[in-house]
Amino acid sequence: MKARVPNTYVIIAMLIALCAIATWFVPGGSYVTGEDGTLAYEQVDAVPQTWQVFSAIYHGFVKQAGIIIFILVVGGAFWLLNATGAVSAGISRFIRRVGRYDKLVLVALTLLFSLAGAVFGMSEETIPFIGIVVPLVVSMGYDAFMGMLIVYVAANVGFSSAFLNPFTVGIAQGMAGLPLFSGMNYRIFCWGLLTLLMVLFVIVYARRTRRAQPAAAAVEAADAPPLTGRQQAILLVLLATVVLLIVGVTCWDWYMPEITGLFLLMGIVCGLIAGFGANRIADELIAGARDILSAALVVGFASGIVVILQDGRIVDSILHSLQGSLDGTGPVASLSAMYGIQALINFLIPSATAKAAITIPIMAPFSDLVGVSRQAMVLAFQFGDGFTNMITPTSGVLVAALAMARIPYEKWVKWVWKGVVVLLVLGFLLLLPTVLFPIEGF
Repeated sequence: MKARVPNTYVIIAMLIALCAIATWFVPGGSYVTGEDGTLAYEQVDAVPQTWQVFSAIYHGFVKQAGIIIFILVVGGAFWLLNATGAVSAGISRFIRRVGRYDKLVLVALTLLFSLAGAVFGMSEETIPFIGIVVPLVVSMGYDAFMGMLIVYVAANVGFSSAFLNPFTVGIAQGMAGLPLFSGMNYRIFCWGLLTLLMVLFVIVYARRTRRAQPAAAAVEAADAPPLTGRQQAILLVLLATVVLLIVGVTCWDWYMPEITGLFLLMGIVCGLIAGFGANRIADELIAGARDILSAALVVGFASGIVVILQDGRIVDSILHSLQGSLDGTGPVASLSAMYGIQALINFLIPSATAKAAITIPIMAPFSDLVGVSRQAMVLAFQFGDGFTNMITPTSGVLVAALAMARIPYEKWVKWVWKGVVVLLVLGFLLLLPTVLFPIEGF
């Protein structure tokens, strides 16, 4: 009988229980601000936790209520947007228009899905597109790995280096107390560099694997009807939402309430343009919230871990211990340790929202203690979370995408592991400037 990886909620429950046990053995401690403004550590009495493991979950939900609402509303809005069919039709039409130029369509799709990962956090949404793109590229003379590369891998590269992804950058920065989507310039640079390397690899791989096939086959495979007026209007609303989001967070100091309202408005307007009635719009919003409910619940449950540590007065003791183990190593080693921890945790908890809820409240004050900016810490979280998503067997999205592409997991690992290693190294190199050079927003 194969050993089964525990459910995310089971892992969180185990961590809450372990943290409660730790409050009985770990000395209490607290950082206090001295008269000179510096932080000093002092020992205090710990508060052993018992039945509080249950009330901690309640307090965790209260603590992260704003982020939970944000996740549910944004998830519902995107579900409603997808229900209009405009995004799928737009991509299909795009493929049809450039289908005669096989290399161009590969590059364009790579850019498109990477951008979707960077802006909207496309992840689960790649699964249906695998079913569309894999047959397309096979008909063009390539293999199924090419389809996974330009859809799933490209979206994950964008997801890892995202600059507007509300489900990673937004949540992590919100928990770290940073202005939402701040430090965007360097993140855009990281995304551009990694995506450019992706494009170059796609071109090289295309030249190595291309079989002789008539180019017209690509056109037939990508055949799609013209966009309707409603679909065009919905895509314009989506574009306007992105522009307004960028302007709002950079010029008007928008935060979660405004951004939540913006995405809700986008979903409702798109539903009205699609001809949906009020009941249909409400049903789709609820369906989207239901679909992403698990991720929202994880944030609340995982926050219970921090509540137990804080109420037990041992969270500062843990930070002090981590600081002591890294004393003298410098910010580079400290940031590297954060990066490695996030990458390893991803094999147990592939959900970005769950990892953010568990790690960011601890990593944020820790980064202050070791001289690493919170922006750099969030970037380490992004890279550590995203790159290993392409190989971890606990990722439901990866397993579903491979099933859609009809690629066995073991063959995929053999094909992709070198690329994952390269991305992890590149991520480390891109983290170095955040502690070695002054960068705007970092």
